[in-house]
Amino acid sequence: MDDKGIEKIISLEEIDYTRFWGTNDRMLDFVRMLFPKLKLIVRGEMLKVIGAEDETEAFEAKLNAMVTYYEKFGRINENAIMQIMETGGGPDTEQSDEILVHGRNGLLVKARTPNQRRLVEAVKSNDMVFAIGPAGTGKTYTAVALAVRALKNKEIRRIILTRPAVEAGENLGFLPGDLRDKLDPYLQPLYDALRDMIPQQKLLSYWEDNTIEIAPLAFMRGRTLDNAFVILDEAQNATSAQLKMFLTRMGRNAKFVITGDITQIDLPRNQQSGLVQATQILKDIDGISVIELDNSDVIRHRLVTRIIRAYDSIAQL
Repeated sequence: MDDKGIEKIISLEEIDYTRFWGTNDRMLDFVRMLFPKLKLIVRGEMLKVIGAEDETEAFEAKLNAMVTYYEKFGRINENAIMQIMETGGGPDTEQSDEILVHGRNGLLVKARTPNQRRLVEAVKSNDMVFAIGPAGTGKTYTAVALAVRALKNKEIRRIILTRPAVEAGENLGFLPGDLRDKLDPYLQPLYDALRDMIPQQKLLSYWEDNTIEIAPLAFMRGRTLDNAFVILDEAQNATSAQLKMFLTRMGRNAKFVITGDITQIDLPRNQQSGLVQATQILKDIDGISVIELDNSDVIRHRLVTRIIRAYDSIAQL
């Protein structure tokens, strides 16, 4: 490069760079104003920076802080950028304990009911938590939000999502495609939650490097799960042997959240749900918490609550 300085290419492929720069590149224009000595050229996910070496290095450090802020909160504005320019961090007012994750498109993921807040507190205080409740109570969504928050805060290195597939038998062989294809229909609620909370490109990179891993329950056998936030979903369809196997996979610096609905057990009549047994025999062990959610926690369509109540009334006859 000549006396005009150096040229550096920075990739923003792991974030939603179109939303990062804002409508009509508003944030890009603001950043250009803050770094008038640099020439910034954007081509899709690539940013070319041209200028003096010290100016370029200073800009890259601030840009990295901006990207970190955006990944954490799902948005960025002029106020946050100015705070980063001055201190290297974002506004303290954004650090609300009530907000679990700043998701995509400005979505704020929070615990919205008393029992969901109890679940959040239980995960904070215990390494293993059972979340039991009917459909729509937010048990899985809240668990995923807690896992994403732990990953963003670098409290753990990976997220592992698992569940019994094809009822409890896990007979995946007859289904077409690779493991992800076979599991997709069974893990769709987990995928939906992750897509709400993590930008698409970042999520794809997490799949590729196994930062986020999807696996059937049977594939947990023989493993030790260290430095991980592990969610077992639909645990009511795990047998006692399967659930014991899973629970004993816990390694160092791990959080386990086991979710399930004991009113929707698909096991054969001669098999006891491992979830029912586990909550009975483990509930008094220090470090393990059992949180029960009910129809007052349902945050789906109002009819869902009425449907649950109607079925509950039949079950009591």
